[in-house]
Amino acid sequence: MKKLVLLSILLSFSALLFSQNTIPSIKVQDLKGKSIQSDKLLVAGKPLIMSFWATWCKPCVKELDMMFEKLPDWQKETGVQLVAVSIDDSRSTSKVAPFVSGRGWDFPVVLDVNGDLKRALNVVSVPHTLLFDGTGKLVYSHTGYAEGDENELIAKVKGLK
Repeated sequence: MKKLVLLSILLSFSALLFSQNTIPSIKVQDLKGKSIQSDKLLVAGKPLIMSFWATWCKPCVKELDMMFEKLPDWQKETGVQLVAVSIDDSRSTSKVAPFVSGRGWDFPVVLDVNGDLKRALNVVSVPHTLLFDGTGKLVYSHTGYAEGDENELIAKVKGLK
């Protein structure tokens, strides 16, 4: 029993030690199929909201609709950027571009088909929202979506100034 407890403590510590606290350089694709390194999504000096989502996830879509609605005001006030990272697998990635177009979202959307970026950032479930400061350092992480969560997110963005 003591060995099991020690092993679980060591595993937890290892996960914490090796978890990513900056934007990693992982290959993702834009909606046209062009490869992009994930660390290139950051505009130097600007905070970045990275929202992991999937077409089948209703709370994800609600969260991104809300962000799309509020993003122009947020950008004027803070300069924050938004990137949506689809975790749809290879069977459903062909649905992502028409889905995004149908919703009218004009912010960048990238595909993490193999889940490499998701794993590197310890994203377990969606929706999962990460906030990086202008240097690419992770400063906030939130899983799930409930109406009003955007108020906490924008407060965190404003706190970066």
